[in-house]
Amino acid sequence: MNSAVIITSMVVLIALLLVLGAPIKPLRFLAQGSVKLVIGVLFLFFFNVFGASIGLHLPINLYTALITGFLGIPGLASLAAIHLFIF
Repeated sequence: MNSAVIITSMVVLIALLLVLGAPIKPLRFLAQGSVKLVIGVLFLFFFNVFGASIGLHLPINLYTALITGFLGIPGLASLAAIHLFIF
C-alpha cells in the first residue's frame, strides 16, 4: 500500500474523531449532571418522608438537589445540620 494513502486515511480518521467525538463529551457531562440532580431530589424526598417524624424538612429546590446530588449523603447531612443551626 502506498504510504500517502495510509497517512491520508489516518488524517481523515483523526479529523472525523475530532469532529464527531467533541460533541459527545459535553452531552456526557450534562447526562451525568442530570442523573446526579435526580439522585439528589430522591435523597431529599426520602429525607423529608422520614424526617417528618422528627420535625425536619428540607426544601426540594435546584440548589439543595445539586448539593445533595453531587455530595451525596454528607451533603444531605450538612444541609440538615445547617437547617438545624439556622432555623
